[in-house]
Formats: sequence, structure tokens, C-alpha cells
Amino acid sequence: MERTLLVTLSVLLFASVAADDYVRPKPRQTLQFPWKQKTSSQPEQVHISLAGEKHMRVSWVTNDKSSPSFVEYGTSPGKYSFLGQGESTSYSYIFYRSGKIHHTVIGPLEPDTVYYYRCGGGGPEFHLKTPPAQFPITFAVAGDLGQTGWTKSTLDHIDQCKYEVHLLPGDLSYADYMQHKWDTFGELVQPLASVRPWMVTQGNHEKESIPYVVDEFVSYNSRWKMPYEESGSHSNLYYSFEVAGVHVIMLGSYTDYDRYSDQYNWLKGDLSKVDRERTPWLIALFHVPWYNSNDAHQNEGDGMMAEMEPLLYASGVDIVFTGHVHAYERTKRVNNGKSDPCGPVHITIGDGGNREGLARIKIRLQSGQSSEKQALDMANFRW
Repeated sequence: MERTLLVTLSVLLFASVAADDYVRPKPRQTLQFPWKQKTSSQPEQVHISLAGEKHMRVSWVTNDKSSPSFVEYGTSPGKYSFLGQGESTSYSYIFYRSGKIHHTVIGPLEPDTVYYYRCGGGGPEFHLKTPPAQFPITFAVAGDLGQTGWTKSTLDHIDQCKYEVHLLPGDLSYADYMQHKWDTFGELVQPLASVRPWMVTQGNHEKESIPYVVDEFVSYNSRWKMPYEESGSHSNLYYSFEVAGVHVIMLGSYTDYDRYSDQYNWLKGDLSKVDRERTPWLIALFHVPWYNSNDAHQNEGDGMMAEMEPLLYASGVDIVFTGHVHAYERTKRVNNGKSDPCGPVHITIGDGGNREGLARIKIRLQSGQSSEKQALDMANFRW
């Protein structure tokens, strides 16, 4: 089947000069979130995600532990013809106690349609737009967001784009054990994440383990529930979904990935079910890049690459998106460290705006890689 790919970049371009002349922009200050008095039942940190065919998951937080977990929705403002019942959870982290975290799946929903919804029977009305049922579809892709002035710039750029789904290859809030920063991150992204589905996977900054006391991903798993059950996975750290002719695989760089692991066996089974007539495009996302000519994070992905690259190659994955390295880089089609016309293109897009700033660019070319290297805020790719 003949396929064409149109790539458009909507970027804030910091540098497009030779690597030797590159000047690393300084990090911007962390955003401040002034305290605002809210009713305890008011929904906060609202975000949506795809939850199986024709369904969407609505997630939000309330301070009122008795608030119900249902969503009213319809196709006209203020008129809610449908009701979805959900579930809730909460967690403790040393002295921190989360609010009540709600997850409610709504649907079936019509494609390419605006729905208006309200969480828990009160609070403001939100709206969302479902993705189309077929091509074309536009993804916004940005990793390693954090909560700085650069983050705000990235989100502003994304907001100006006409896209259907946001893909985030790890490192969301940069809370790093400070749990209230998960709350402020939810507030920061709500204007975008409540309107278009955000599909995320974990990065190293989601690991917040305290041995024998706190599970390392309790904050991430409690707040950002993804369609792992809908895709036959046993873990929120890896899953897949399909949208408008694209099969998307979200993998976990920070959970077991060897050939005896649950993730490996799930991936092998998931790839075996891909129907390229139904979803001619196959893409993968995870946090740690396998191909990286930057000084930062050299060789960190080698173990996962050794185990899983043969599976992706055999299945004909088209594109791999990663984060972790705070820069933009795109390879040629590559496999096993060499240029290969049947291999995927690897794109690192880990420069979303986090507090650590952009990576220092020092070229270490690997076989098959391009030397194209620019510092970008975000890119969106249109199929």
C-alpha cells in the first residue's frame, strides 16, 4: 500500500547553526501558581485520554472526598444527554494526601465531533473534540515538559496548532517527590488536556520511589491512567491504542523489558495483532532514545534496544519518538546501528521546556544517523 507522510514543524527555533557555534539558551524560571480559593467539589486538573474504540477517559481531581465520579455529556452546550459512571482513587506520599482522583470513561462517541461535558454534576462546563475516524490526523508531540517559562511557550505553540491527539514520551511534571507539583502541572496543562486527548508514558522524573515505603510510580499511575487494560496490558507503564489509521505503542523505559518480562511478551503479542490494512502507520514512543549523538544520556537505552529493537523492526515500525535528551534530533531510517531502508526513523523531542534546560550539543555520530540537530520547543506530525 502506498503511503505518504507530510511532516510539518511548528517550532520555536533557538539555534540552527553548526554544533561548534551552538549557544545553549538558559533555562527559564519555574512558573509560580498563586493560591486560589475553590470549592472543595470543583473539578481540577481535568484531562482526557483515549480509552478504546470510540471511548474517552475523563480524569479530574476534587478536594471533596465525597464528590461523585460521573460525567454528563452531550453535543450541545448545557444539554447533557448522556451519563458515564466512573471510579476514583487517592494516594498518600509521606505527609502529602492527594485529593480524590476520578477516572470516568464516556462513549461510544462519534468521530470528529465536539462534545460538551461536566464532571461530578457541578463546576464549569468543558468541551472536547474526538479524533477523526480516518486520515488525515495530526499529532502534537512534545516530551520533558516540566513547569517553566519554556513549558508555557511550548504549550502556547501547541495551542496554536490544529491537532487531534497529544503524544508525550515521558517526564511530565518534574515533581521529583514534591507532590504538590503534580497538582500545579495538572492545572497548567488543563486548558489543552481537557480539550484534546493526551497520551503519555513515563520518564525518569516519574520515578519517585522510597524503598519499602512508596511505590515508585504511585503518583503517575494514580493521576494519569492510560488505556492499558483496553489494550491487554497488565501495567499502566506500557499500552497501545489505535486512532484514524495509526497504531501507537507506548513503551516503558523504566520497567522490565527483557525477553522474559511481561512488557516484552505483551509487545510481541500486540504487534502480532496489528492489521496494516486497518492501521497502515505504526509508531512507537518511549522515554530513553536508542540513537543519540548528544553528550547527554549516552548509552542509557542500549539494554532496551538490544531486547526490543528486533521486534519493532520485524513489525515494520515507521517512526519512534523519544524524549530524555533535551534536544531535537532525527535519524535516517536505521536498525541495529546502521542505515536501513526498512528501519524506523527515530525522533528525539525531549526539549519541551523543563527546568534543566536544553542539552549541550556535542556531536557523536553513530552509523546511520543524520547530523541534523536543532533546539526546538515542539513538533507536530501530520499523517
